Amino acid sequence: MTDVAGTPYLRNCWYVAAMAGEIADGLLARTVLDRPLVLFRDDAGKAVALEDRCCHRFAPLHKGRLVDGNLQCGYHGLTFDGTGRCIRIPGQSAIPDDARVQTFPLVERYDWMWIWMGDPALADPATIPDYHWISDPGWAGAGERLHLKADYRLLIDNLLDLSHLTFLHETTIGAAAVAGTPATVSRDGDIVRMTRWMLDSAPPPLFTKVAGFTENIDRWQIIDFLPPGYVRLDLGGAPAGTGAPEGDRSAGIERWNLNAITPETARTTHYFWHECRNFRLDDAALTQLFFEQVHEAFMEDLDMIEAQQKVRDLHPHAPRIDINADNAPLQARRIMERLIAAERNGGGTVPVAAIG
Repeated sequence: MTDVAGTPYLRNCWYVAAMAGEIADGLLARTVLDRPLVLFRDDAGKAVALEDRCCHRFAPLHKGRLVDGNLQCGYHGLTFDGTGRCIRIPGQSAIPDDARVQTFPLVERYDWMWIWMGDPALADPATIPDYHWISDPGWAGAGERLHLKADYRLLIDNLLDLSHLTFLHETTIGAAAVAGTPATVSRDGDIVRMTRWMLDSAPPPLFTKVAGFTENIDRWQIIDFLPPGYVRLDLGGAPAGTGAPEGDRSAGIERWNLNAITPETARTTHYFWHECRNFRLDDAALTQLFFEQVHEAFMEDLDMIEAQQKVRDLHPHAPRIDINADNAPLQARRIMERLIAAERNGGGTVPVAAIG
């Protein structure tokens, strides 16, 4: 699938740039949409994102240091505040008006740092998608940032087609019923939803470990894609016949696997994920078990996707086929193509209704 106007990115929308805990007392260098950035906190604890390039001799600012909550360039000592304005130049009192570096809107929410890489006048925090489970006291869990050496869209494809669980994750989160059970796909504006119910099926190994299921369960996978790179997985299972398909999940377990996919470059990706549950909230050992199991499965995903990227790069024009399981990934790709084309033609931001 070709990129629109030579780029695969939407810019006038929010991306996750970092986990909140990654920005502590120092400087964090991070590239987002091909732009090198430096992130830090000022003296008040507010997180700041600046272009990682001094306006003097283009030294990378992440090689500098923080001085009283401001960023001092490590080459000649120019100091910039959180707005990107130079406030000090060693050896002179006059500071040129254009002595500044670009700053980017940055919002701390749900323990993630959300950045706007497009027109800052369009940055509306109300359009940050809902990931409240991460910080909601009624849910427990853990997550991390992973680095993928592949196009971010391949990861979206992966998360929207879970038929691969049967084969790639056989010993962790997989089960034979996944690939054998067709999914339904629906659209609500620019949100794509994939729904799969595996009724009266054997529980996967992870469900047996955490919930003690020994008999068949009714298992659900309800997955939403939200532009530009958000995939939220509503996952769970309950003893077969206890009413879960009709909306009564009280006898089962519920999980949310929350994913934010941020392009670093056209061939590398920041992958933020967080696994949440609403049962046994104080069980730290269970939190660790979930984290380890999901981490192991995602490392299997990344290994396969990176291998897939290498083959695609070697054979960029090779024909390929689509199967029924590709319905949701294909719809997500078409939405992104349309939104990217609209943005390049002055179409503004992704609508609030599309990322609510």
